[in-house]
Amino acid sequence: MVFRRAEAWGKHLIHRYDDGRRGSAATRRIVHIHLGIYGTFREESLPMPEPTGQVRMRLIGTDLGVDLRGPNACELYTRDDLERLVARLGPDPLRDDADPEVAWKAISRSRRPIGSLLMDQKVIAGVGNIYRAEVLFRAGVEPHRPGSAVTRDEFDEMWADLLHLMPIGVRRGHIHVVRPEDDNGAPAYASDRPRTYVYRRAGDPCRLCGAPIAWEEMEGRNLFWCPSCQP
Repeated sequence: MVFRRAEAWGKHLIHRYDDGRRGSAATRRIVHIHLGIYGTFREESLPMPEPTGQVRMRLIGTDLGVDLRGPNACELYTRDDLERLVARLGPDPLRDDADPEVAWKAISRSRRPIGSLLMDQKVIAGVGNIYRAEVLFRAGVEPHRPGSAVTRDEFDEMWADLLHLMPIGVRRGHIHVVRPEDDNGAPAYASDRPRTYVYRRAGDPCRLCGAPIAWEEMEGRNLFWCPSCQP
């Protein structure tokens, strides 16, 4: 099979393959991939060694090869499977067809905390723990506030921030969320990682006000916020 293209909806990656023939005679395949926490694509020089460990898929090109290791999912999909997947996902800020009204309606009608709603892939697709914490901080929104208590202006600010920050992460290959004027001081959790405002900074002073960054678990995930900047 020949790899043709890839696209993503949130954290779900879709590969499309065919047998190299054109027209209706071509055999087409759809592969659904969800990397999860540990999944990774790793390049290998040619000739590639025999697969070892959790190799779920292998791509061999003319110059190099790629192994997919340890994803949550790597499976063949039908068109119906893909349609069902997309139907249950919220809008993805990285996609041109994303409709923020869908996310706003889900948030404004919910009593769940906004910190939970931003991580719900049925509400907004693609937002992970770092973006959740950092976007709420940048908007000054307390993560325990019910979605129905978030104003439209606050939602619009957070959505615009996601439209700004997530493409930066794609271009740079890592998440970057700190404004240039605040980009100083100790790193958040590793010397080779970009700084964050609150993520993985529990107990450290806020970069803006100096108050200790708070931490707790929310629905099984680490949550970080500044009690002073996000009252």
